[in-house]
Amino acid sequence: MEMRAFRKAVSGSLSWEPLISGIGPMETAFSLTSRLERGRSGLRAVLHFGTAGAYLRSGVRSADMLDICLAEEEIFADFGVCYRDRVDHFTAPELGVRNRFSLDRKLLQDAAILLAKEKTEFQQGRFLTVSCVSGTRKRGDMLADQFDGLCENMEGAAVARVCDAFLLPCLEIRCISNFVEDRDTGSWRLKEACTKAGATAALVAEYLINQYGWMA
Repeated sequence: MEMRAFRKAVSGSLSWEPLISGIGPMETAFSLTSRLERGRSGLRAVLHFGTAGAYLRSGVRSADMLDICLAEEEIFADFGVCYRDRVDHFTAPELGVRNRFSLDRKLLQDAAILLAKEKTEFQQGRFLTVSCVSGTRKRGDMLADQFDGLCENMEGAAVARVCDAFLLPCLEIRCISNFVEDRDTGSWRLKEACTKAGATAALVAEYLINQYGWMA
């Protein structure tokens, strides 16, 4: 749904290549790695976009429904040992596990400048990638409080990890489709969020491609 909105909004003259990653970190890592293993000639960056669930945190400014959010950092939040009140990440050096990934600062800055210029409301912060969507407010609050998360998704950290390995700058844009609360899909605005995520990504893509001369 996000890609349909992107295709509809993006200029036909832009040089870009679509990739629908699939749902979850495993499918995403597989699909993106498979594409990059075939060669990255002409690929200058990865623009990752989709929807997310916003955490509801008392006393902390959070994202609202249909807000655009830009990722400063991605964390594999629930990869480790899960307890009732926390998740302990694997930290033994011999395991070689990484859980935190920074997104490209220059692309993030440029996207923020563009959205401000276009008067598009947006939030910036830390995104949490989870293997299973939080179906209760209690779990969402636990993850948000432990990792200072703005919103959760199921693919972002996988994209950031692969891009880091292939030395490709990465920018992540998401639109809030729901709040992380006791699961109530009737209150979600998924279709609108997909449309806004795709349209915003198209706006940013056009700006970045022209800004950096990535037409070739």
